[in-house]
Amino acid sequence: METSKIRKRMPVATLLDPKIVVPAIGQAFVKLNPATLIKNPVMFVLEVVTALTTVILVRDLFTGGGNIVFEFQIVLWLWFTVLFANFAEAVAEGRGKAQADTLRKARTETRAKRIQSPATFNRFETVAADKLRAGDLVVCEAGDIIPGDGDVIEGIASVNEAAITGESAPVIRESGGDRSAVTGGTTVISDRIIIRITSSPGSSFLDRMIKLVEGAERQKTPNEIALDILLVGLTIIFVFATATIPSYVTYAGGAVSVVILVALFVTLIPTTIGALLSAIGIAGMDRLVRFNVLAMSGRAVEAAGDVDTLLLDKTGTVTFGNRQATEIFVVPGVTEREAAEAALLASDADETAEGRSIITMVQDKYNVRRQTAPGDARFIPFSAVTRLSGVDIGQRKLRKGAVDSVLEFARQAGGKNVAEPQAFRAAVDKIARSGGTPLGLIENDRILGVIHLKDVVKPDVKDRFAAMRRMGIKTVMITGDNPVTAAAIASEAGVDDFIAQATPEDKLRYIRDEQSHGRLIAMCGDGTNDAPALAQADVGVCMQSGTQAAREAGNMVDLDSDPTKLIEVVEIGKQLLMTRGALTTFSIANDVAKYFAIIPAMFLAFYPQLGVLNIMQLASPQSAILSAIIFNALIIIALIPLALKGVKYRPIGAAALLRRNLWIYGVGGVIIPFVGIKAIDIVVNALHLV
Repeated sequence: METSKIRKRMPVATLLDPKIVVPAIGQAFVKLNPATLIKNPVMFVLEVVTALTTVILVRDLFTGGGNIVFEFQIVLWLWFTVLFANFAEAVAEGRGKAQADTLRKARTETRAKRIQSPATFNRFETVAADKLRAGDLVVCEAGDIIPGDGDVIEGIASVNEAAITGESAPVIRESGGDRSAVTGGTTVISDRIIIRITSSPGSSFLDRMIKLVEGAERQKTPNEIALDILLVGLTIIFVFATATIPSYVTYAGGAVSVVILVALFVTLIPTTIGALLSAIGIAGMDRLVRFNVLAMSGRAVEAAGDVDTLLLDKTGTVTFGNRQATEIFVVPGVTEREAAEAALLASDADETAEGRSIITMVQDKYNVRRQTAPGDARFIPFSAVTRLSGVDIGQRKLRKGAVDSVLEFARQAGGKNVAEPQAFRAAVDKIARSGGTPLGLIENDRILGVIHLKDVVKPDVKDRFAAMRRMGIKTVMITGDNPVTAAAIASEAGVDDFIAQATPEDKLRYIRDEQSHGRLIAMCGDGTNDAPALAQADVGVCMQSGTQAAREAGNMVDLDSDPTKLIEVVEIGKQLLMTRGALTTFSIANDVAKYFAIIPAMFLAFYPQLGVLNIMQLASPQSAILSAIIFNALIIIALIPLALKGVKYRPIGAAALLRRNLWIYGVGGVIIPFVGIKAIDIVVNALHLV
């Protein structure tokens, strides 16, 4: 994800961080509790058969039967296999708990100024924040920590939300509109506001964040449940397959020990993906948290990976959201430099974003530099009433602003109607048709040209939309602009479709129509009017700065309130699904090599013809079985970094992804065990372990 490189992320601990690894080792033993392990059926079955072999080992120790050294090593590595699986899950949970500890530090013992009577906001009592209930009114002044989630019902204030978002720049919160929601734990840095509390103790946004990040509320997703059912089914099949083996051996006039049968069973069942499945899901949630996105459920993350259509607001997502100057169209008889110098002077007192962009544009594009203004210069700042800004230097009056306003000024300055040059009117019409905003530029009653303001499309979005298209995802831009303007911006940005002059009803209708055709929809929003569409969408990303209604309707919250992050959310969801699929492929594929190690070893004494299957040329039946069991345990540890980091995302189609994964994780899953088991066999025999 190229854009991910410039995103602000929460700090993430490394895999070998002692603060995570050491507690994870202890948790690996704690998770041996069958009541805990039964949530992972494959590992639970593995623990049961491992306990069985342990009982047999103890029996043989007292009776003196069997090959004690060999049995001990098999039992030891079987327990290591279970512990390594628990360790993988504990490491994934530990990374989440480390982030939760960071969030927990933001939750302090806060005192609240609870208003005693709704009739007057001037009388209040000081109480502990945990005594507040939904519906209580509190007053917060400069320096106060907001005691709980709520809505501003009176006043306006600057609020520092760094405790939640990590961003120290203050935001404005005010009563009414879409900027009324406040979050407990944030700090008022100016003015005074009255807040109606909307959450009860223990259920605030910060409390929910901590629980979700820690994994306390993580439930298995539909895909995880489906994969669990598949793995359980395979395990049951291999139970029956293994149970039939003694009859074949007896028929051949031999016998096979229970320990060897268990070893065969463990190598047959998909222990690798069974061990890593939970860690993959937890790590997927963790990656979102590092991007300051909080998913309310793992299902939402999975749905993001399967999204077919992205609904994107134009402002702030496709475009920068504020109009910027891009060029100056001059009329005949006026040079570009003359017009650029006039535009620079006329914009010097314009403190709006558009005015600043004109100054930047003439400096960068026309290489005009700001000069010290003459002493008699009188600057006229931009006013929403006059819709003009400019400067008077002696008899020279420069103005720039709305076309009708500058023409009216020219008429007043010249005392007569001003004839519009044909090039001037043509430029104005051309800019309007393209969806831009034309600004007239004059000197006294002389028209100099037209400045083109446009809502500039972000430079990287066209490539990103093209990448989405290659993945089969349709992008739809939502805008309140008229169809002509919307079509121009949609064409420049490269989106597949657009909804012009969109209303909340239009969004909801579009989502339902797409879903009726079996498509999954993702969208973002922040206002109360977005709540129905956020609730209807399969992936609804609400901005942290949004209203309480919007935050409750969505299934994800972006703590940075950055609508462009919806694209990253989809990429992370796809990465989660790719990682799970890749490791499932690898797990099933590497069983093939283990068959070639164990099956010939078990039956070679009874069926010498099976010697041709010993293509790895393993030294002895016992070393073959032990090497396969050791490899089965060590591969779990080796794959933990991949499970936590995820398979690298590439914006290519589903067919290409399938081919790539089959080559890397399918073919690789067959080859690596052959190499690994052979290497372990060499070491086992060199150390005379059998």
